[in-house]
Amino acid sequence: MTLSQLSVPLTKDQAYALVDAVSERDDLAVTASAHENEATGEWIFEATCLEEPALAAFAKIARQTLGGDVEFTVEAIDPEINWVAKSLEGLAPVVAGGFFIHGSHDAGKAPSGMQSIQIDAALAFGTGHHETTTGCLEAIDRLLKRRRPHNPIDVGTGTGVLAIALAKRLRIPVLATDIDPVAVTTTAENAQANGVGKFVHALEATGLDHARIIAKAPFDLVVANILAGPLVALAPDMNRLVTKGSSIILSGILLTQAARVVAAYSRLGMVVRFKILKKEWATLVLEKL
Repeated sequence: MTLSQLSVPLTKDQAYALVDAVSERDDLAVTASAHENEATGEWIFEATCLEEPALAAFAKIARQTLGGDVEFTVEAIDPEINWVAKSLEGLAPVVAGGFFIHGSHDAGKAPSGMQSIQIDAALAFGTGHHETTTGCLEAIDRLLKRRRPHNPIDVGTGTGVLAIALAKRLRIPVLATDIDPVAVTTTAENAQANGVGKFVHALEATGLDHARIIAKAPFDLVVANILAGPLVALAPDMNRLVTKGSSIILSGILLTQAARVVAAYSRLGMVVRFKILKKEWATLVLEKL
């Protein structure tokens, strides 16, 4: 697999606007993100592509979104190096929603009363450090204090951290789906390592129309930490897979994208019960009426 990274320095607003625009397309990049260079205060737009990036398409989107031309830098990513593991070496544990998310180097260090989840850096997304993941963990904690779901699903599971959290807290089967076969394998391995292998059922699936997903519906709790564009596109299918009173936790949403996501689900009879806002990110918790 050939990987490449495309980047350009922009203002903060420009970087996030370009993330929104690129995320609307599913054929340009595997990931699109914006982050601040703490040393310079400059904001950087980055996109990771499976092949050589379609520079003409990126340039066109940039002109349409930003009103002018920008000069992208493209760098090859060495496939022999696990860049995710390399970048996450030595990360401190995360505490969120009563869970202690840690690497193997911090095993056995969970504070009293915390549920430990060990997630080491891998090629799949989700170590628990990102605001979208901690937002989901806090949302899960708040929801489970009010009601106990019986049939949850984690859509876009990544490393499986959210499915594992649900399995540890509920001790019931959790369906965990992802479009990426690496993520599916990683989730199964992490669930086994965390003692909930018999509860977490990892499934490779594109969207929500897989036969096993449909057969297991209706779900009374859906967790989907992906991106705003796919969440909007999945709204009709998600609506068909839940029933009255079901809870839906949505994340991977920039604050600037939240209203569009809420509108897509409100049209289908889902209302926002609460939001968790962290830096530039929103986690939405909805209920099907």
